[in-house]
Amino acid sequence: MTGELLAANGKRVLRNYRDLIVWQKAMALVEEIYALSGCFPTDERFGLVAQIRRAAVSVPSNIAEGQARNSTREFVQFISHAEGSLAEVDTQLTLSQRLGFCREAETQEIFLHVEEVRKMLMSLRGKLDGRRS
Repeated sequence: MTGELLAANGKRVLRNYRDLIVWQKAMALVEEIYALSGCFPTDERFGLVAQIRRAAVSVPSNIAEGQARNSTREFVQFISHAEGSLAEVDTQLTLSQRLGFCREAETQEIFLHVEEVRKMLMSLRGKLDGRRS
């Protein structure tokens, strides 16, 4: 993993948000959303395309901003924001299917990635909440 250090006790230490696997997966999800939404009707450029892309970009952005903060409490808050943005992506992806902008076959893998990132965010939030106690 890039930028990873080992502490004296042998545990991994993160230097920055780029070391977080959940951030890396969220970045890959953004790329998938951009590729998919690039095929949407041009009259949706300022509608659903902009909305789903903005929500997708918010996921890794909130992870990065939260990790860069100086407190665990703030990091947890930004993880919560990332979870909310991920729910927006899920909803907008579902809406895109229902409106006929994409087929289920095109979104199946993306929905799996959304779920994977969601689980990773929940796990990270749980670990961070444990540190605050």
